[in-house]
Amino acid sequence: MSSIPAMQGPSDTVVGDMSGDEQTEKAGSAVKSVDRALQILESIGRSGSAGVSELALELGVHKSTVSRLIASMEARGFVEQVSDRGKYRIGFTVVRLAGAAETPFDLGRQGQDICDMLALEVGETANLAVLDSDTGSAVNVVEAQSPSSVALRSWVGQSSPAHATSSGKALLADLAPKQLTAVLGSRLQRYTDRTITSIAELRADLAEVNRLGWSLADEEYEVGLVAIGAPVRDYTGAVVAALCVSGPRYRLDPNDAARVGAVVAAAADRLAERFGYAPQAAINYGRN
Repeated sequence: MSSIPAMQGPSDTVVGDMSGDEQTEKAGSAVKSVDRALQILESIGRSGSAGVSELALELGVHKSTVSRLIASMEARGFVEQVSDRGKYRIGFTVVRLAGAAETPFDLGRQGQDICDMLALEVGETANLAVLDSDTGSAVNVVEAQSPSSVALRSWVGQSSPAHATSSGKALLADLAPKQLTAVLGSRLQRYTDRTITSIAELRADLAEVNRLGWSLADEEYEVGLVAIGAPVRDYTGAVVAALCVSGPRYRLDPNDAARVGAVVAAAADRLAERFGYAPQAAINYGRN
């Protein structure tokens, strides 16, 4: 009685028929495809959206190669087509995976080293704060003390009025008028002669924050205290935190606010990048 040879699956047959060099070549080709797919994601992430032709030009490959990779990535939700324009943007599979990696936002772990670096660079205390919309307050969650011998008290865990602080203004700047009133109410408490107590005046100040990319509180909460802040955004462009530096007015000169503001804003953007923020990509998720 003759024996029946064992059946082989397609992959078994291919592997069995391939030499070691052929297997190595096939593995190298697969790695190259993965690398190109990742380059496509990075490119789309940087620009917000991109078409097959421009991606092929950037990668230096034929359009058919990009089309094949894009089709596979689209099937798995890593990219999605932007209406009928022939362009692609980051898909919600990437968003879901990113959310699983940092949910909720680990501001403590991610923000501490940024605060440390900012405090050293500016020479003043750096704080990271989030908005408590129920109380209209900015709540400090991370701090790096000033290297100066004269430093401010610790603010970690403390809340401060959002309308009178630089971190609060950075957190409020994107809110629509109705949202702003819902968070702060119609009356703003005065803390010093410089405190903004008019909603209309505050809106004008917040518009300036959006224009400049940083906020200033010049003795608005405490006499002698100056603070400069900037918003920290997530992958959608929404403000999720605010980074600020604060110090005594004789050392943190409001006349130098533009220079310090640029430093704080750059640090805030470095932190935002860890949560997937890219300005152009954020516009595609609805920020304008």
